[in-house]
Amino acid sequence: MVDRPGRLEGRVAVITGGCSGIGLATVRRFAEEGAKVVIGDLSDEVGAQIAEEVGGTYVHVDVTSKEEVDNLFKVAKDTYGSVDVAFNNAGISPPDDDSILTTELDAWRRVQEVNLTSVYLCCKAALPYMLEQKRGSIINTASFVAVMGAATSQISYSASKGGVLSMTRELGVEFARQGVRVNALCPGPVNTPLLKELFAKDEERAARRLVHVPMGRFGEPEEMANAVLFLASDESSFMTASTFLVDGGISGAYVTPL
Repeated sequence: MVDRPGRLEGRVAVITGGCSGIGLATVRRFAEEGAKVVIGDLSDEVGAQIAEEVGGTYVHVDVTSKEEVDNLFKVAKDTYGSVDVAFNNAGISPPDDDSILTTELDAWRRVQEVNLTSVYLCCKAALPYMLEQKRGSIINTASFVAVMGAATSQISYSASKGGVLSMTRELGVEFARQGVRVNALCPGPVNTPLLKELFAKDEERAARRLVHVPMGRFGEPEEMANAVLFLASDESSFMTASTFLVDGGISGAYVTPL
């Protein structure tokens, strides 16, 4: 049997929110495929352990800080010599982000900063390196709620993910002829700590969301990581400005029989 190189062999990937959920699954998947991974997160002890596990680098980063985001990508370039992939994945979904009638302005702004402004900052930091190299793949985590209304209201989260999707399309078009691809991963509900925390106190709310998924289950982080790998690799070389839905069929369903 021929030993083939990994799909990301020799490439440098920066992943935010890399200490849990989709981010962690992607860190591990990318490392399996030969990438040098730079993990950006706030969980320093866990991050250091994960970096050691995959032979990568951990950087403490508040993704709402331009200085810290700029430093994250600079560390990637200085340590490994390039920035080939940026998976801009960090995000929050706090319980005080609910119906527009009850969500206060501070909750709205906090979610927008972490979910949308951070993606702007990460793209802004990554693009100069990729444009200089004349190659690169940026994957921004949006959501199925960017293309349809959520069954359980999270007004700022939904708006932020719509913004991520729109920004991704614009960047994908703007830089297509310069060798940089920009795509949006749009997961359905995924079995992550974020979702577990959101629904742990409200089984009825969880059931209300699950009933809309034709596959009858939540996705797994590893399934999302495989989708991110596809977008990061040359296998998706003719894809940019795309809405890559990995949602168990939720966006294609009207009603789902029980």
